[in-house]
Amino acid sequence: MDEPVLLTGAGGRVGQAILRGIGDDYDWRLLDREPLPAAKVPNGVTDADRYVADITDERAVREAVADVGAVIHLAGDPRKTAPWDSVLRNNIDGTQVVMRAAAEAGVEKFAFASSNHAVGGYETDERTPDLYRPEDEYRLDGSELPRPGNLYGVSKAAGESLGRFYHDEFGMSVVCVRIGNLTKDHPPREYERGQAMWLSHRDCAHLFDRCLRAAYGYEIVYGISNNDRRYYSIERARDALGYEPADNSADYTFEGEPKPDRDTETNGGRYAVGADSSDATGANSPDAGDAAPAEPNFPTDPDAPSDDA
Repeated sequence: MDEPVLLTGAGGRVGQAILRGIGDDYDWRLLDREPLPAAKVPNGVTDADRYVADITDERAVREAVADVGAVIHLAGDPRKTAPWDSVLRNNIDGTQVVMRAAAEAGVEKFAFASSNHAVGGYETDERTPDLYRPEDEYRLDGSELPRPGNLYGVSKAAGESLGRFYHDEFGMSVVCVRIGNLTKDHPPREYERGQAMWLSHRDCAHLFDRCLRAAYGYEIVYGISNNDRRYYSIERARDALGYEPADNSADYTFEGEPKPDRDTETNGGRYAVGADSSDATGANSPDAGDAAPAEPNFPTDPDAPSDDA
């Protein structure tokens, strides 16, 4: 892609996984509510391409999307316990502002960070915990209706509907990625649900790279690695985007330690196991671990999950 790519929420966990994986491959514009430290900014991104703004600021957002070819929209309140006034302003109104500005500016592609919480209601007492185990055959594939498990999930389902509208009305290509449990270096430890929806940093970067490169209309896909235990299908991401994840939570023990006999030629050797592409730029970052920090300007959530993408 010759035109710049706007990344909102660039300082968050998902944004940093993307930038550390494919930061050298695109001409970026970075938008965040807080100034980004140099360690979070890829080489070559100038001060003029860094925007400190709230996504509900229509003027600032219009300036940021001018002449870009694609948008990856991550910004919002990531807390699964976020109150309605916050998800309404930051996740619904904010997404509407960014999508409308992108559509009116003629942006070609828009990747929206949806969430597993948009369909959390399918995890019923009757289905769990078997749902999280390899032998269970139940799958969500993106064709099902949203079934949010909390108000945060409601806001993500609303974002998916906005994407459908802006695709139909403006012809903008929109892909909604229902992100699973993003952790670096290892799956969530001793957490069946998290291991079933694990998304490694390098697979996250690869998935959003495919969102920028592939041709599509409107899609809903699941953002998880190639886990043996999973109840989200990644077939649509493979077919529509060319997504080929490298990692598998089954290559780790339940405690999150690498198994000694894991396949060192995962995915045909596209990635060397242990060489996480999230470190490709050489930037140092703390392990995301099993807890999700709040985004800048949002209060710390004592119940913050690791699967809040």
